[in-house]
Amino acid sequence: MSLVIVGSVAFDTVETPLGRREKIVGGSGSYAAVAASFFTRPGLVSVVGQDFPKKVLSLFRLRNIDLEGLKIKKGRTLYWHGRYEKDPNLRTTVKTQLNVYENFRPVLPEKFRQADMVFLSNLDPDSHDFILSQLSSVKLVAMDTIRFWIESKPEALLKAIQKVDILFVNDEECRLIAQEINLVRAGRKLQASGPKIIVVKKGEHGAMLFGKKFVFGVVAHPCEEVIDPTGAGDCFAGAFLGYLDSVGGFTQREIRKAAVYGNVVASLVIEDFGLQKLLEVSELDIISRYKSFKKLSSF
Repeated sequence: MSLVIVGSVAFDTVETPLGRREKIVGGSGSYAAVAASFFTRPGLVSVVGQDFPKKVLSLFRLRNIDLEGLKIKKGRTLYWHGRYEKDPNLRTTVKTQLNVYENFRPVLPEKFRQADMVFLSNLDPDSHDFILSQLSSVKLVAMDTIRFWIESKPEALLKAIQKVDILFVNDEECRLIAQEINLVRAGRKLQASGPKIIVVKKGEHGAMLFGKKFVFGVVAHPCEEVIDPTGAGDCFAGAFLGYLDSVGGFTQREIRKAAVYGNVVASLVIEDFGLQKLLEVSELDIISRYKSFKKLSSF
């Protein structure tokens, strides 16, 4: 099996009630790839500017991330500045500078085109067909989205959703796309529109999965203090897909376990700023928290 992640690699400035960090490494592709690397060797397709540190690229390679699809172009790397309130669900975007990412047109290296799985992470829905046309034998297509695309390109987004197997959304996005207030009805409505699985991320309330013949809920791992919630949803998706890639199966049992692993990795990343926590923990830490979570949710 093989997993290719197409998404952003960026610099983030993050402000929370617990501190501020300037120009740390972020981006949906970065978070998803590092999370997936605990389970498999993901390929990352993105673009950065000449200002991106070579030591970070080396660190990604040490984490077993294939960077053949990561292009370095003249100019500056995508930059995002966000501020969180005491409620970590409340976030304000202070500034976004697209820079080299503005004209990003993902071209997959030849070896990535044989991938079994692809994750389209928060991309312009108009770019999906171009990316999918490059894949010769893909078995599972997953995507995530953001409110910006829901509101600016609703028709293109709905068209893109119909062509994927797994859709990751948070609860607000799920309601917006489905135009339903009740989350269960919204999840069911989206699942009926094409995807086999809808994964609704609910922050500190865990996640819900909607399949054709099942609904599965995952509670969040207890966390007394959220340091930085940036990238938690991307880590959930990356770990979810990385686990599925490692086991090579898409049975209901494996999908449920993938959701738990996604939840576990997401619970770790929020304990420090940026990717710091994930770059410090090992696979043994993931297994330990998985076991702890199993005790928490068993009855």
